[in-house]
Amino acid sequence: MRFRKYMVRISMALAMLLMIAPSRAFADAIPAGSHATVRLNTSLSSATANTGESWSGTLTHDIVEHGKVVAKAGAPVHGKVTYVNRSGRLHKPGALSLRLTSINGETVYSSRVSRQGKSHTKSNVTKIGGGTAAGALIGGLAGGGKGAAIGAAAGAGAGTGVAAATGKEEVRIPAESVLTFTITGSK
Repeated sequence: MRFRKYMVRISMALAMLLMIAPSRAFADAIPAGSHATVRLNTSLSSATANTGESWSGTLTHDIVEHGKVVAKAGAPVHGKVTYVNRSGRLHKPGALSLRLTSINGETVYSSRVSRQGKSHTKSNVTKIGGGTAAGALIGGLAGGGKGAAIGAAAGAGAGTGVAAATGKEEVRIPAESVLTFTITGSK
C-alpha cells in the first residue's frame, strides 16, 4: 500500500512537470518573424545555378526568443535556389532567388531573398548611340548628308552588334556574402 502511494505521487509529479515544462521541440523551435542572417559558403550565379539547387552557409548572429537562444551564431544553414533567370543579350538581366530550408538541422520556411543583375539599358544606349554617332560622322565626312544617314544606320547596326556580343548581365552572389531571411515557420 505504501509503495502504491509512493508510485501515485511520483506519477503525479511527473505529469505536472510534463504539463509545466515545454517540450524540447517547442522550446527550441525557431519562431516565425525571426531574422536569420546568413553568410554563404559558396558563390551563386544566374549563369550557372539551377532551380532546386542546394546551397549552404552559417548563421552570423544568435536567434533569440523570449531571452533564450534558439539558434547559435555559427550554426550550419542550408537553402535552395528557388528561381533562376539567365540574362539575355540585349534585355532581361539575370536574377536569382534563395530560401532557407534548415538551420542547425531544423527544417524552416523563410522569406525569399532575390538579387538581379544590372540593367542593360544604359550600356546598350551607350554602345548603340556611340556606333550611330561614329557612323554618322564617318558617313558625313565621306558623302555629305546622305552619307551621314547611311553611316548612322550602319553605325547603329554595328553598335547593336557590339551590345549583343557583350551584353549579358548575370547576377552573381559571391561566397561570404551576408543575406538576411525572415523565418515564416518551422517544423
